[in-house]
Amino acid sequence: MVQFCGLLTLQREPVPLKSISVSVSIYEFVAGVSATLNYENQEEVPLETVFVFPMDEDSAVYSFEALVDGTKIVAELQDKMKARTNYKNAVSQGHQAFLLEEDSSSRDVFSCNVGNLQPGSKAAVTLKYVQELPLETDGALRFVLPAVLNPRYKFSGSPKDSCLDVKTPIVPVEELPYTLSMVATIDSQYGIEKVQSNCPLSPTEYLGENKTSAQVSLAAGHKFDRDVELLIYYSEVHIPSVVLEMGMPKVKPGTWMKLETIILSKLTQEQRTKHRMFSLRGRLMGDPTAMVSFYPNIPEDEPSNTCREFVFLMDRSGSMQSPMNSQDRSQLRIQAAKETLILLLKSLPIGCYFNIYGFGSSYEAYFPESVKYTQQTMEEALWRVKLMQADLGGTEILAPLQDIYKRPSIPGHPLQLFIFTDGEVTDTFSVIKEVGINRQKHRCFSFGIGEGASTSLIKGIARASGGTSEFITGKDRMQSKALRTLKRSLQPVVQNVSLSWHLPPRLSAEMLSPEQTVIFRGQRLIIYAQLTGKMPAAETTGEVCLKYTLQGKAFEDKVTFPLQPKPDANLTIHRLAAKSLLQTKDMGLRETPASDKKDALNLSLESGVISSFTAFIAINKELNKPVQGPLAHRNIPRPIVLGASAPLKLRCKAAVPMAARYSRPAFPPIMEAMSVEDNMAYHKGDYRFCGLMTHKDHHSPASVEDHLVQLIYHQNANGSWDLNEDLAKVLDMSLEEITSAHPAELVDSSGWATILAVIWLHGNGKDFKCEWELLERKAMAWMRVHAGSTMPLVVKAAITFLKSSVDPAIFTY
Repeated sequence: MVQFCGLLTLQREPVPLKSISVSVSIYEFVAGVSATLNYENQEEVPLETVFVFPMDEDSAVYSFEALVDGTKIVAELQDKMKARTNYKNAVSQGHQAFLLEEDSSSRDVFSCNVGNLQPGSKAAVTLKYVQELPLETDGALRFVLPAVLNPRYKFSGSPKDSCLDVKTPIVPVEELPYTLSMVATIDSQYGIEKVQSNCPLSPTEYLGENKTSAQVSLAAGHKFDRDVELLIYYSEVHIPSVVLEMGMPKVKPGTWMKLETIILSKLTQEQRTKHRMFSLRGRLMGDPTAMVSFYPNIPEDEPSNTCREFVFLMDRSGSMQSPMNSQDRSQLRIQAAKETLILLLKSLPIGCYFNIYGFGSSYEAYFPESVKYTQQTMEEALWRVKLMQADLGGTEILAPLQDIYKRPSIPGHPLQLFIFTDGEVTDTFSVIKEVGINRQKHRCFSFGIGEGASTSLIKGIARASGGTSEFITGKDRMQSKALRTLKRSLQPVVQNVSLSWHLPPRLSAEMLSPEQTVIFRGQRLIIYAQLTGKMPAAETTGEVCLKYTLQGKAFEDKVTFPLQPKPDANLTIHRLAAKSLLQTKDMGLRETPASDKKDALNLSLESGVISSFTAFIAINKELNKPVQGPLAHRNIPRPIVLGASAPLKLRCKAAVPMAARYSRPAFPPIMEAMSVEDNMAYHKGDYRFCGLMTHKDHHSPASVEDHLVQLIYHQNANGSWDLNEDLAKVLDMSLEEITSAHPAELVDSSGWATILAVIWLHGNGKDFKCEWELLERKAMAWMRVHAGSTMPLVVKAAITFLKSSVDPAIFTY
């Protein structure tokens, strides 16, 4: 079933949550966030309120406090079960109590309980967290303030203690009774070029010289119809750097390094990991901690000759029928997914194997097992993609994953798994655990589609397998991010990754981050380490070096940094390091192995960073008014947006079991429901039937993007194009014109068509080059074999015929 958080009405009751104000402080690659929920009880009875809200799973929540009628109450981080018991007891005894906890099934959903809010009383509840900022391809740092909490699909075996079980009312955006305000201050020694957002902002105000500091804020009247996203562009983002932070002054730094070195030298790798967790207790927050940022300069090279197996796991649940964003005529998620899947199929290399799965409440595979990539198998898969719809009910991803993993590996073809989903599941930790168990046999590349996709699921499965994750929101093109990821999966394997430190005597570095085994081109690495021993005098420097080999060549990146730790009252780097450690140990209340639970709990309590095993609780014992009967209960409403507004019939209906069809029937079953026009369109290959252009007006002149989709669709598996009416439409010419200009003495018709297609891509599709580079690479390889020594003459004839300014040199690499 789909968990809609109740879908209850407000019954005209006053809502105690009046506003949410957020303060964001961004320094270089890290964001510190302080979010305050302002409550006021305007009723005549004491209230207990519950607010369920999303948060990025990489956030390290470390502080929770309340200001009640001028009295400040600071929360304590406790074992979750103990905190829940203490909260209930406090409320029943007439005390005012506040409880903040992470959902038991996912790291990216939190609930805030306010108990015994007296009539006329006001309370400001503030939580603070820190997080790393991911780096986009264009060099932008991306900060997201989650506002969209999509309903999470719940299956029969889902746990019953999730905060998503709270019967939260859902109302239209315009009826939401509370407001959101946000102010962001940005500081960078490199200079701030610009700040962009998917939401209206006030004009950027530069506060420092040389644009090293800036402030922006949400424009008045912001609606909760999307996540708030900031893209921050610095003058330099690819320079390696080290930030060294001083530990807590009241915690004595470790002086045991010599003994520790002797102990570690006698342990296995697994024993070292366990010992490290034990030895960190009591000193994690005391010693200086370093955050090392590398942007490895991995050279761009031809893809590895190693063939691969590609499996594409596509979400076909009802929520995929929702639009990509809240704008009018926004493309539906399922349509964007179909375009992307076609582009990926066309871009696969010769010699690979592939399969496609669709999943919802049930799942189906296109082929009984992965098949070799040929013209025939590609065409069969494309035909199935044409018919793909968001018609499989709920979102149950675990079963198809298990089916994929149980199939035998193809020798010499390592598995690359691509998962596309809007991420609305409640068994997140079970899915991540399954991916982690099978990490030795595959890499998983995950894509979160639309606002509200579960960051816990999308990031978690990529991290567990050494892959990467991407989020497609707003006006992002799924195709460009998917092709970037496909290029990564084809990269030669980076080997012998190591990190070495060069420090003064009696000072050592201990890694806190998991060992790095995978590096992708264009990816930033952030590594945490703790420095232990005697800190040197001022003006002393240290050096850290990242080394790796690629196709037999050795590479290294170095960065020198001052060994003078800087104080930070919030202990930002220490908290982020603790979060990094927690993500390797904490797999939820039910999925975490018993051997790791104690370590995760102790790490959480020592660092002050919340986890699945802990919760923040604050009790105002000064308020001791006996409760007369049960407290009135108020659940804070959430807006209906995007995924939550998908048609209920689509989202809630049980999926009809569908047996996988492995061969193309003479007449697709869907034909019976087609109009005469659509029936004809299907046989002609019309893209309106494919669902690839239904977000555009197909009566208007075709755009470059439309032509690009058509050109991609008609490329053959070997990289060539056929000379036919389809190509003529893309070139805006008649087939007769193209045929009459064909230099038949130099090349056959397919060779002529392929040269024309490649020239069109360079001349008209520059803005989408990242999406067709692999297609062009296949075409070029085919042409070099097919045309041979005549290719320069064919290229010259094609450029003259198309009256193109494209440089012929593009055909010489």
